[in-house]
Amino acid sequence: NHAEFQEKYAVTVITRIFYSVNRCHSGRITSRQIRRSDLLEAFQLVDEEEDINKVTRYFSYEHFYVLYCRFWELDHDRDYKITREDLLKYGDHSLSHMIVDRIFDAAPRPFENERVDREYLSYEDFIYFMLSEEDKANEISVRYWFTCVDVDGDGKLNNMEMRSFYAVQLHRMQCMGHEIVPFEDMLCQMMDMIKPKTTDHLIVEDFLQTECASVSGALFDALFNLNKYLMFEQRDPFVERQKREDEFETDWDRFACIDYNRLAMEEEVKEEEAMDIDWVSVDEDDEDNEEFHGAALANNPDEPY
Repeated sequence: NHAEFQEKYAVTVITRIFYSVNRCHSGRITSRQIRRSDLLEAFQLVDEEEDINKVTRYFSYEHFYVLYCRFWELDHDRDYKITREDLLKYGDHSLSHMIVDRIFDAAPRPFENERVDREYLSYEDFIYFMLSEEDKANEISVRYWFTCVDVDGDGKLNNMEMRSFYAVQLHRMQCMGHEIVPFEDMLCQMMDMIKPKTTDHLIVEDFLQTECASVSGALFDALFNLNKYLMFEQRDPFVERQKREDEFETDWDRFACIDYNRLAMEEEVKEEEAMDIDWVSVDEDDEDNEEFHGAALANNPDEPY
């Protein structure tokens, strides 16, 4: 019922469509891209489905709410721009400063032709980032992060590039008192999972192999997201099996559901606290009124009230 939310919801849907359909980031969706996507299928589904939140592709209001609230939490000065310092706070400071710099300098953005100012992330830019960060098991996010870590832009991720990113992680592990995982051990583990064509370097196609789709994001987390990498290292096989058997189609759907419930609970707590404050105010008003009426009665015993 709020015009501001209607506008932001529309922007979110449009940006999510461009994120998935316009993979070359030209800012224009071609008829061929539409035919190769599930966009028309999603249009049909959203036309038939009464509950918008059941249409997780593009249109879910709950997904919009998660994206917008996360952006709002970081945008402290309310100028609808996220700075590097703002983004460093994402996910309890989980991202390294090195990857944040690369997100600003090199990461794909929607509607790139409209402007080239990379000193901040707009809300649309943030949507691209967050969709990629919370679901690294698809081609779009793999290409997003590969572009960020391929510093020299040669289409190959070599040991020197990976070592430079991981050095920041090692320093953070040491500062936080975590057990240090040497670069060679981490890389050996990741190579065993990804099984690249050559051990000299990685190319984006190595990450896109069907058999390693679910683990390809682990290397990116190892290079720049310490919280997720530590969770991966300490993962519970039982929980991982539960994930594979749950009703969510993607990691993003799972994350959005969990985060929406978190936000809803926080909002409920705030409302309860506000109600408690209102009741306290009412009680204080009643006490003041009783004192006032008591004083009035003492001065005028015959005055009815």
